[in-house]
Amino acid sequence: MQRSTDHEFYQQVPRPIGAMAKSYASGYPGYWHSHARAQFLYAESGTMKVTTDRGSWIVPPHRAVWFPPNYPHQTGALSALEMRTLYIRPESCPSQAPKEPCIIQVSALLRELVRRATMMPIEYDEEGHDGKTIELLLAEISWLPASGIVMPLLRDPRLILIEQALSADPADNRTLDQWASLVGAAPRTLTRLFLKESNMSFRLWRDQFRALSAIPRLIEGVPITELAMEFGYETPGAFAGMFKRVMGASPSQYLAGDRSK
Repeated sequence: MQRSTDHEFYQQVPRPIGAMAKSYASGYPGYWHSHARAQFLYAESGTMKVTTDRGSWIVPPHRAVWFPPNYPHQTGALSALEMRTLYIRPESCPSQAPKEPCIIQVSALLRELVRRATMMPIEYDEEGHDGKTIELLLAEISWLPASGIVMPLLRDPRLILIEQALSADPADNRTLDQWASLVGAAPRTLTRLFLKESNMSFRLWRDQFRALSAIPRLIEGVPITELAMEFGYETPGAFAGMFKRVMGASPSQYLAGDRSK
């Protein structure tokens, strides 16, 4: 069998795991879909945005996403992306594998094992060296979910308009009252909607939105002074302070964690 970049192909391969390598251009939006097999989704390089019915994750290269079988999701590329995906038969999933989507930490060994799996023959020898590599790969996955901030999925059209506007210009510092006038809603209504749909105030939601949106730019090496201006902060210190409040680590600490993997 020849390798493919069609995910449907890997649902039928006659092995417990089908491993796919695929490249995506920056800005690829993805689409809603699901797989008959469970999915271990990992970007060897680049940053992806993964959306489920619960919200969106921004996933840097040192982390992966786990999806149980038949779980609808959407995967987009926030930068040029080298995706490595394992499609695992439901009966081959370890018993400790989560029943819900989650973020998983990727060790240096796991990264190399995933890379190796994508270079094996599709019909690898289950009794030989390749079969043992797959066994080691599954054993190396730490199934304890890693921390990952979920950006809630907004559903009200007025909130979606605000999210779209901030996506186009994250430095937009309009107040809630100004947004209310723009989208045709009372400020009190927007306050209630943000609390209902995100469990956050508008200000906290915007901070989280900006911090997560800054991750791809941070990984690309954009200086903090430039990021501060790009995301609406007067000083690098103000941007770094916001990022640390949201992410639990300063921009430099976050990058150090990414590069140590």
